[in-house]
Amino acid sequence: MGPAQSHSLAAAALAAVERAMAELRRGGIVVLRADDGNGGLAVAAEACGPQALQRLQGLAQDAPVLVTTRRRAEAIGMEFPPHIAGGLGETNRPITLELPEGVPVDIILRPHENESADRHVALRHLSRPVVSHAPLIAETAIELAKLARLLPAVVLGPLSRDPGNKRRDWAREQDLVYVDAADVLAYEESAARNLQQVAQAHVPLEGAENARILAWRPSDGGKEHLAIVVGEIDPTEPVLVRLHSECFTGDLLGSLRCDCGVQLRGAIAEIAKQGSGVLLYLAQEGRGIGLVNKLRAYELQDDGFDTIDANEQLGFDADERIYAPAATMLARMGIKRVRLMTNNPEKIRGLERHGVEVAERVAHSFPATGHNENYLRTKAERAGHLL
Repeated sequence: MGPAQSHSLAAAALAAVERAMAELRRGGIVVLRADDGNGGLAVAAEACGPQALQRLQGLAQDAPVLVTTRRRAEAIGMEFPPHIAGGLGETNRPITLELPEGVPVDIILRPHENESADRHVALRHLSRPVVSHAPLIAETAIELAKLARLLPAVVLGPLSRDPGNKRRDWAREQDLVYVDAADVLAYEESAARNLQQVAQAHVPLEGAENARILAWRPSDGGKEHLAIVVGEIDPTEPVLVRLHSECFTGDLLGSLRCDCGVQLRGAIAEIAKQGSGVLLYLAQEGRGIGLVNKLRAYELQDDGFDTIDANEQLGFDADERIYAPAATMLARMGIKRVRLMTNNPEKIRGLERHGVEVAERVAHSFPATGHNENYLRTKAERAGHLL
């Protein structure tokens, strides 16, 4: 297979996942198929209306089940019998729950209704966790929900095995979106490898007038990342670099709940002061869970959870970000060695895993405000940030 054909196949796989994400977000049914022939019909739990559920029941081989993550299942009050809990360890693996008829999915998955009588009724009718007939399909469905920036919970309709690989044609006949499980699970790394620069412009910034913004986009037209280049960089020397995950509330609105806004502006000012460098502005809002879910996490924080526990209560890992896009952008810019402005050791490990040498860590922190002291304390004590 030549490079052109390989690129074309990768682009088609990315586009298929992007269509599946859009379908999930609008409450539609997505057909999933693994290489071993197992398959399922997935609907996002938070968007699963009566019409979608009824159609799912009509198309599925067996009764639909609820799939969520272990942390989400624990948060809604599920207790695991020893033979299941022992095999899960501390991982946030998908959990499959029977979904008896008449139990409304939206009540089960409301982010925090601790005293809701309706929720307790729903939980009493939920059966114990069951072993999924196709664990890879359950894992794929959860990953697709996360990619779509939805809660990691889906209603899954089991399908019979498809050893002859006829599922794609069947999905077309049923007017359903189809995607291969392998493409979903490889999506983020594949999208990162396919990033290409699509635009650039000189944009004078306050405190850094000699700045350019470079826009990067994967071949499927998905999430765009930006590189803010200040001054003239010399890729033969370690380049001063800051990885900054987008934060609508902090960067744009000046929220005092986090330190993102001051970190962003402080990094640009420091890069300008030192003469040159790059700030990568990564489309990974809320540590990768998306803006809507970040606001849901804020609600939980108002109820007493810290920033890590809040993400986990929603069913996510503490940090869902990846650093492959950053590494690809740096490589495309010819940058192999960096002086990384960060307090987060995971950013160093993330870049080095993808072939970028971190020659030096440059400390980058700011005083706490009266609103973000607990947030910063959590980052230091629980996430290992060097504050």
